[in-house]
Amino acid sequence: MKLRNVDLSRYEEFDEYERLLEARLSKKRFKHSINVAEECFKLAERYGADKKRCYLAGLLHDIMKEDLPDRQKQYMLESGLNPDPAEAAVRALWHGVAGGYYVREKLGINDEEIIGAIRYHTVGCARMTLLEKIVYLGDMISEERDYKGVEKMREYCYSDINLAMSIALIYQMQSVAGKCAPLPVSTFEAYNYYLKYNKNKESL
Repeated sequence: MKLRNVDLSRYEEFDEYERLLEARLSKKRFKHSINVAEECFKLAERYGADKKRCYLAGLLHDIMKEDLPDRQKQYMLESGLNPDPAEAAVRALWHGVAGGYYVREKLGINDEEIIGAIRYHTVGCARMTLLEKIVYLGDMISEERDYKGVEKMREYCYSDINLAMSIALIYQMQSVAGKCAPLPVSTFEAYNYYLKYNKNKESL
């Protein structure tokens, strides 16, 4: 596959993962996964993170997104990745925890940061590693995203990653609250943790 802006000629093993994703995901979801991976690569360049690992985590972040709900739930409960009751109650969140399980158990990827980035990409948590933050934000600003304020969010992501985390979490919490859906404890903890980086109380 010819990628948009990044040179991955040294990373031949990505071809295998991309073929797996093409088989598992809809065309739209597969393109989103490529977009997120590329965004993660560029954020890694900006912040001096490992570009290869960031790309891979972004590529695989939604690997369980379109799997059967029963299998998502099974993997989530078997994962040992400590989903809280709010995550277990919201089907849309299952794929993050299930995805962490899948890449570890089915793909043999034992990189704890990659597993953590996939596990927390929908809900966040306090004290995220740089790789985890990059995947969380890369998912939020990937090329096809068009929600109100996304261009401003992209600017934050490339100027101050911790401020961007605070603003992203404010946006996420407002969105979830607007749907009267439960918020996971890890999201509250992330919001409280990253608020200290938002001294001017900025938001989208």
